[in-house]
Amino acid sequence: MSLGQSTFGPSWLSGRLSGLMWRFEHAFERARASGRAEDDTRIRILFVLALFSLGFVVLAVGATRAVLFSKVSVSDYAPPLGAARADLVDRNGQMLAADLLHYGLYIDPREIWDTAETRRALTANLPDLTPERLERALRAGRRTFVIGGLTPEVRAQVHDLGLPGVSFEPEQKRVYPLGYTAAHLVGFADTGGEGLAGAEAALNDDIRNAAASQGSVPLSIDLRIQAALEDELYKATAQFHPKGAAGVVVNVHTGEILGLASYPTFDPNKPGAASLDARLNRAAGAVYEMGSTFKGFTVATGLDTGVATPTSTFDATHPFQLGYRTITDYHATHAVLTLVEVFQHSSNIGTARLGEQIGPERLHAYFDRFGLTQPAKTELIESARPLTPKVWNQDAIASTSFGHGINVTPLAVARAYSGLMNGGELLPLTIRKLPPGTVVHGPRMIQESTALTLLQIMRSNVSCTCGSGKSANVPGLNVGGKTGTGDKWDPAARRYSGTKQVSSFAAVFPTDGPLTAPRYFVLILLDEPQRGNGPDPTGGIVAAPAAGHVIERIAPFLGVQRRAETNPFTPVDATTKTDAAEEH
Repeated sequence: MSLGQSTFGPSWLSGRLSGLMWRFEHAFERARASGRAEDDTRIRILFVLALFSLGFVVLAVGATRAVLFSKVSVSDYAPPLGAARADLVDRNGQMLAADLLHYGLYIDPREIWDTAETRRALTANLPDLTPERLERALRAGRRTFVIGGLTPEVRAQVHDLGLPGVSFEPEQKRVYPLGYTAAHLVGFADTGGEGLAGAEAALNDDIRNAAASQGSVPLSIDLRIQAALEDELYKATAQFHPKGAAGVVVNVHTGEILGLASYPTFDPNKPGAASLDARLNRAAGAVYEMGSTFKGFTVATGLDTGVATPTSTFDATHPFQLGYRTITDYHATHAVLTLVEVFQHSSNIGTARLGEQIGPERLHAYFDRFGLTQPAKTELIESARPLTPKVWNQDAIASTSFGHGINVTPLAVARAYSGLMNGGELLPLTIRKLPPGTVVHGPRMIQESTALTLLQIMRSNVSCTCGSGKSANVPGLNVGGKTGTGDKWDPAARRYSGTKQVSSFAAVFPTDGPLTAPRYFVLILLDEPQRGNGPDPTGGIVAAPAAGHVIERIAPFLGVQRRAETNPFTPVDATTKTDAAEEH
């Protein structure tokens, strides 16, 4: 047996304790036998002191052993206050959401001296405290939670009143310092720290995990771009008074959402005070018949399948019968149009004739490739499922080729167009900031040559005075785009409305340069814009100008410099063409 074992082993400790107890026991006996009560008292005190000392030593050894050798960290038992959810920031580190220290107020009526004074003081200093809640607490007969979310300043103000029976406890509160800005993308969390909407819900686990390391979660949006998008969208709503509106800005090469706006909006600090309509994310969670923005998808399909080229012609001299529908043009040209002119004049007749040549099976297959028949792939839980034709036949082509009979979200349109503009790859949209230099790939939708041609066709629609998107032009930025005006279905009348429509504009910039050059997509949508005393509120009237204003404001933030303008597919007789034909 080793020296350590024989000297300091369990048997040695047991023997020492037994000997000590024996000495104390006989010390009591000797004190009683000698008749000296003071000795007996001293010994008893010494004995109690020894027991307490021994207990303290045992607890200290146990605590030291737990700290030094336990695999459980202190943070597992007591996470730091205010760190349940990490900060949300934009791609440049600007604050979007944070946990801040607040307080909950409690009342114990058993300790209150003057109920009337307590009632008066709390009512005067806490305007959000309802009389009903206060009265319930005053009559509860026990300590009761009254109101939460008190800032340190308010807590100090009430505390200084010196009210007996009123106490406070610290609590976490999620705060959104920018209020309404980016509300639908940022979302909100409940009082228990669980994300319920937007990024707060979509990235809930990431936000919680980042909190443990005192980190933050950067989102893809740029607050400068977000502010410009919201400002121009709200200006359009103030002018045309729609029931709703949405706007999106996307980096076509990464799928990063740089800005997302929805109208009406709400304050995520008080989500319960907002209506369900205000909290609806119209960019992700509402579906629309997008109208002629879909012509970009049909034209891309025609080019990619070889059914058409930019110079292919289509007879738009008279209405076209396809399936059960007679198709007409809003601004009839009564002419034979090239594919480029079909796009520029937004000819329903020409697009339907192209769709007929493509055929229902191929058009359906390409719409699948474009991601239009599934919810837009993004982290947002609000991403809604589209409404698509049950049977893809001639009737379906007569509608879907120019954006009727199929309902999709603005994010689905943004994703599909971004794929057409990045060289032909369908990428997921993301609300996460990707590391600089990240290369994202997705399934191929169209050939690169098709993407290049479509970019030029979209540019011609904005650069040419005959194009429906001319009002989105920004000198030196080579903007391209496609207008959309979709009549809304009236369930009561069982027909399309002649007064209610969805007006939109899908824009891309810059359109020049190689496919790998920096490029961005912008979508503006207004749901049921009002005509007022002006012209019919089509996509070219209400959405295209707003998109142009957004592009002009955000280009410097994206490092897009002004350059020589391009004007592809310019018709020789452009000055004799009718003014910007607009679809309906």
